[in-house]
This record gives sequence, C-alpha cells and structure tokens, in this order.
Amino acid sequence: MAIETTLFDAAEFLDDPTSQAELLADAFESGNATYIAQALGVVARARGMTEIAREAGVTREALYKALSERGDPKLSTLLGVARALGVKLTATPLTPPAID
Repeated sequence: MAIETTLFDAAEFLDDPTSQAELLADAFESGNATYIAQALGVVARARGMTEIAREAGVTREALYKALSERGDPKLSTLLGVARALGVKLTATPLTPPAID
C-alpha cells in the first residue's frame, strides 16, 4: 500500500509577526541567498502574496518567480518586499572592529 503524503506549507503556520520575523532573521543570518528568498516567499504567502506584491510594486507572478527556489530577486524587489512586510534590512560587521 502506498503512503499518502500531503504538501507542507510553512506559510500556514507562520501566522504571527514574531514567528515570521524569526524565520527572516534566521534566513538572513545564514547568508544563503536561496534560503533568504524562500523565507521571504513563505512570509509573503502567509501575509497574502497579492497584497505584498502590490505594496512591493511588482506583479504577483513576478514575486512568486523572484522568491522561488531558482529565483534571484533584484535589489529593488528585495527592498520593496522588505518594506511591504514591515521589516528593515540592516548591515552588521562580520567581525568586531579592532580596538587600538
């Protein structure tokens, strides 16, 4: 007898801003571009892809493509999605500055 499986969509379980922010923070901390794009996609789906795409200034189809496993969003798309999700991207040094 074949085992039946169902697709898992993390977006169904990330229903609050705190869990969404934790996923995004982990993705950005990893530095893995694919993981970052996928995490942004999960959070965008959790909040409503159509609304996020509109606020980011791109079509829904373009946003799905950009945030897919093979996607490579332009910086303007990334910034627009971050703004639409209400998150701020910041840069921190990888190593602390040397003290003289």
